[in-house]
Amino acid sequence: MFRRILTVTSSKEGDIIDITPQVVKAVAESRVKTGLVHLYVQHSTAALTTIEHEPGVLADLTRALSVLAPDNEHYAHNTRWGDGNGRSHVKAALVGPSLTVPLEDGQLMCGTWQQLVLLELDVNAGRRRSVVCTVTGS
Repeated sequence: MFRRILTVTSSKEGDIIDITPQVVKAVAESRVKTGLVHLYVQHSTAALTTIEHEPGVLADLTRALSVLAPDNEHYAHNTRWGDGNGRSHVKAALVGPSLTVPLEDGQLMCGTWQQLVLLELDVNAGRRRSVVCTVTGS
């Protein structure tokens, strides 16, 4: 097993950051040829997914998340903590904190247009995020 903490820095809410190059580098360092890469973001207002990292679909994803957890709704979290990021927690929970990708011949088995991305969902963004990257296999 090989583990590396990847660091990702966001500048604002809504950043969708392609972390594929960092994961590819970690896989190469692991020397694992066949197995799995598991990614886990250690934050409750960020999420991980796969998507085509193209401006149109990124805008579509952002819009869809704003429909699911609108900015102008009342969030009990905001009442309790006063930090205004209740919607950020909801969006992160809907997308999820982890992702697993198979490896073959030391390569991620992503589709042609598929990248691994971190979604910065916190309204209080400009954050340094940690993603645990664990590579297992042989």
